[in-house]
Amino acid sequence: MFSILFAQIIKEFLSILRDSKTRIILIGPPLAQLFIFSYAITLEVDNATIAVFNQDTGAYSQPYIDKLSHSYMVKKVIPLYSQQQLAAVLDQRKAILSVTIPENFSAQLAQKELPTLQVIADGRRANAAQIAINYIQQISNQFISEKITLSNTISPIVERHWFNPNLSYQWYVVPSLSGVLAMIISLLLTGLSIARERELGTFDQLLVSPSSSSEIILAKLFPPIVIGMVLGNLMITAGVVIFSVPFVGSLFLLEVALFAFMLSISAVGLCFSAISNTQQQAILGCFALAVPLILLSGFSTPVANMPSALQYVANWVPLTHYLIIVQGTFLKAIPIDIIIEHLIPMVIVAFVSLTAATYLVRSKLQ
Repeated sequence: MFSILFAQIIKEFLSILRDSKTRIILIGPPLAQLFIFSYAITLEVDNATIAVFNQDTGAYSQPYIDKLSHSYMVKKVIPLYSQQQLAAVLDQRKAILSVTIPENFSAQLAQKELPTLQVIADGRRANAAQIAINYIQQISNQFISEKITLSNTISPIVERHWFNPNLSYQWYVVPSLSGVLAMIISLLLTGLSIARERELGTFDQLLVSPSSSSEIILAKLFPPIVIGMVLGNLMITAGVVIFSVPFVGSLFLLEVALFAFMLSISAVGLCFSAISNTQQQAILGCFALAVPLILLSGFSTPVANMPSALQYVANWVPLTHYLIIVQGTFLKAIPIDIIIEHLIPMVIVAFVSLTAATYLVRSKLQ
């Protein structure tokens, strides 16, 4: 049995890696995407343009505008002189938001009262606008607290961010991409495996070979799992060495989680491959599956913000649990009991998918 299985595994590796272009495609694009996405995927707002409508002629309005203009997130401040200009600036997307300083702004500060500022944001850029509003609020609170020193007024809040002190978005994106990109490659490799055999006509040779359905499944699982783990580890290494993401957890536990993740994803890909008649069908099916898996995993939006039905589905997405493990392992040394809790759904998905794939292949061999 083991000699037949070993021969099948070697055959699968050769069919994937014998072409030099294929070898380059398997390694080059995922690593290039890691570097591109690590800088492109960010929720940080900087170099923003804001508009200021100053209706105040007092002593405090201009220092407040200067403080806004010198903020790291502000690239340019557009002065406004009427409500019509304000509307035009936002309509034409020249500014992400506008700040209106009322006429009594300086007078209220002089009397130790809290002034009210109006901020109008461009709702067409909802996420960036909301983040920019938070920045403006922090700057305004700091400025007002510097001018009002009475004990019964506002006091500045000192923020400290646990696990990610500087809120570096790369500390979240880079570990997560090790799962997202490795998942896509593994899903495509397994999705094409049986479909390629069927399209090329070599699947018929399996009908008369001494290989059992279980051996065929194991042989086709092994190369995608190995290649996926190699890619995942390369990206994890790049995250630590190149992007300086701190790694404080257990590398062994992360490797166990990566193996379970690759096993579950490869098993799902084999199911698609077993029901596909052509490679084109397999590729389209894998891409149709990959996008929902990424969106439901919590990579782009928190799972807790999804409807209850989608949260239930997300709990059975392997990528959801791997992202929790890899992010926790990198930044906060997630305990082993939490890792086991998230390993269980991945193992269940792998078992169910492998059972289904074995049944589908066995039905073709009979």
